[in-house]
Amino acid sequence: MKVALPLYPTMIVVLLVSQLPFLLTLWYSLNDWNLATSQDGPEFIGLANYAEIFTEPEFLQAAGNTAIMTVGAVLISFIVGLLLALLVNREFRGRGVVRTLLIIPFLVLPAATALLWKNTMLGTTYGIVNWVIGLVGIPPVDWLGQHPMLSVIIILSWQWSPFFMLILLAGLQSEDPSIIEAAKVDGARSFDRFRYLTWRHLRPYSELSVVLGSIYIIQTFDAVYLAAQGSATTNLPYYLYQRAFRGLEIGQASAMAVIVLIATLIIASIGLRVASNLLKSTEGRAS
Repeated sequence: MKVALPLYPTMIVVLLVSQLPFLLTLWYSLNDWNLATSQDGPEFIGLANYAEIFTEPEFLQAAGNTAIMTVGAVLISFIVGLLLALLVNREFRGRGVVRTLLIIPFLVLPAATALLWKNTMLGTTYGIVNWVIGLVGIPPVDWLGQHPMLSVIIILSWQWSPFFMLILLAGLQSEDPSIIEAAKVDGARSFDRFRYLTWRHLRPYSELSVVLGSIYIIQTFDAVYLAAQGSATTNLPYYLYQRAFRGLEIGQASAMAVIVLIATLIIASIGLRVASNLLKSTEGRAS
């Protein structure tokens, strides 16, 4: 008890810094508070903000856009990350350089990534993508104007594929090579070895990468705000920003923040359970 006593001030500061903003947000979500019209400050209205939010077509559309954006980006990032992990798991000259180059997109700032794709890659007149498809006779496409959701998903997939690759590569390198060699001796084909051995081994790593990737991608803001603003790409974080800083609806924006937080906590809980099972299985193999 005496040993833990000096830790209490630090624990109190951590609790205040981490939990006080959430408690204030929770309190604001129970109030009607518009900074432009509420002259007397917040007015307690209970759960009315939550009831109103779930009947708003704009909020429901933002929730649908968030689901499409997250599922699309996670699916493409997972497939690309798996292919890249299988590639760099092989022995070849310059593998370390290739690994480093493949990780770079994950290290670029999200705002810089959005501006890079908006101006350099998907630009209608001077974009590299339009230049490439022009080589085969396809006319230029206004990607951000005609296909905004697809453009945002491509941007997020480019940014997050290295994250999936790193987790899946860790899984591949933890696989027992003697099992693969035994399967080769027994005459198993490459596809069968991957399907019945490698894929089963990668299952917990795949689940972990999907859950963690979903937690991060569901919070996407930069790509929507900087590259493709509009109703077709408005997700929950951007809609929350619009209500809080443009509409000055602090009460409703706080209610949306609480809803997004609960959704993220649910996904994070699944991720922690998957990570825990992964660690237990790793410890079991080690023992």
